Amino acid sequence: MSLKVSIPTPLRRYTDGNGVVEVSGSSVAGALDSLLEKYPSLKKQLYTDEGKLRSFVNVYLNDDDIRYLQKTETTVKAGDTISIVPSIAGGAEKFTISEL
Repeated sequence: MSLKVSIPTPLRRYTDGNGVVEVSGSSVAGALDSLLEKYPSLKKQLYTDEGKLRSFVNVYLNDDDIRYLQKTETTVKAGDTISIVPSIAGGAEKFTISEL
């Protein structure tokens, strides 16, 4: 079964520049395993040394966050899209009233 994984720009250097990768699998875990078979250097970016998805890596199946489904055991079907979305942190610089 074929489905797509959408790769965010910061991780494309690990997928030879590909923004979308065709994979196979019957679950999110299987699809991610298929992705890592093609691009093994991506593993350290997505998983901890203990084999858990990193806390700042969000995974969506179509438009649904897998954390609110069955996590990586969520089943997938042909035509589904898995999106990897890294959390972005940041903030505004502090200004004093006189600078504004």
